[in-house]
Amino acid sequence: MAIAGAVRMAVLAGGAIADDAGVAGCATIPDDRVRLACYDQLAGRPAAPPPTARTEPPPLPEDRRQSVAGDFVARHDKPARTGSALAFKWELDQDSRFGVLRLRTHKPNYFLFARYTDAPNEAPFSGLALGGTTTNLRNIEAKYQLSFKTKLVQGLFDRRLDLWVALTQQSSWQIYSPSAPFRETNYEPEAMAVLRTDVKLPLGLQWRFVNFGFVHQSNGRGEPLSRSWNRVYAQFGIERGDFSVLIRPWWRLPESHGNDNNPDIVHYLGRGDLLAVYQPADSGHSFAVLARNNFSGTANRGALQFDWRFPLYRNLKGYLQVFSGYGETLIDYNYRQTTAGIGISLSDWQ
Repeated sequence: MAIAGAVRMAVLAGGAIADDAGVAGCATIPDDRVRLACYDQLAGRPAAPPPTARTEPPPLPEDRRQSVAGDFVARHDKPARTGSALAFKWELDQDSRFGVLRLRTHKPNYFLFARYTDAPNEAPFSGLALGGTTTNLRNIEAKYQLSFKTKLVQGLFDRRLDLWVALTQQSSWQIYSPSAPFRETNYEPEAMAVLRTDVKLPLGLQWRFVNFGFVHQSNGRGEPLSRSWNRVYAQFGIERGDFSVLIRPWWRLPESHGNDNNPDIVHYLGRGDLLAVYQPADSGHSFAVLARNNFSGTANRGALQFDWRFPLYRNLKGYLQVFSGYGETLIDYNYRQTTAGIGISLSDWQ
């Protein structure tokens, strides 16, 4: 309002000066706006309307000012998960779609500062050097996992089918040894076709999707430490409220005898897995159980893993992982051990 008043006074002052001294009088006015108003008055132009007070745009809603929680999505026009966890994870619903070539988390991302094992597996490294030193594995090491995916094609077959690719890397790091070598690193690229189903089941369950995939897993080493296998699978996603179950049977693609460095891997890593996740809304906690089994009546083997994520500070979450069984890593595929690790979680299963 003060600016508007000054402009009005400038118009009046300019008019008065113009009547007395004309252009010469306008030229003597030091203030730019008052001098311009004086010239406009002489030229017969109407005075410019006073400027209106500048107002700031209304703030964006909260769900548009925040990035999507737990995902590295560089956009702010999609809300964080408010409904189905599986729909958010795989973008099954129209309001949860991010489009193609957006980087998202796949499996959990975490860093375990300390992972303890009851029995380090030194057998694969017997007589070999590990990281430039003689093998003497510590019971405590660090472990981390990085896992991301992106959608390549969206909305096939009546907008019910999407094509994804993913990459997961898991590393076991003997950080507390003198030379701190990486004991094992596994690489797991995948390709997936995710079909939205939305079928209601008894007990209030809902079958949300079926995922048809191909996965290669290897540790990227030469003989005699090389380990790898290829699988095709079908994964069924079922949920009810805060509880989700993912059932994934798989079939190993056969390899020639000369190229197969772990021909009995199915006997230990099994023929499928089951993941159960409970994520109470607004609690900040999540609990997950991952189970594998070879479904053999004579030599039954498998593994069980328990995950707990809990709040630490703001968005930072702690992470506890307990594993028991065969195949925590590929180099340990035929070795049984029990491990427990503590660290931080960067993203959840969902």
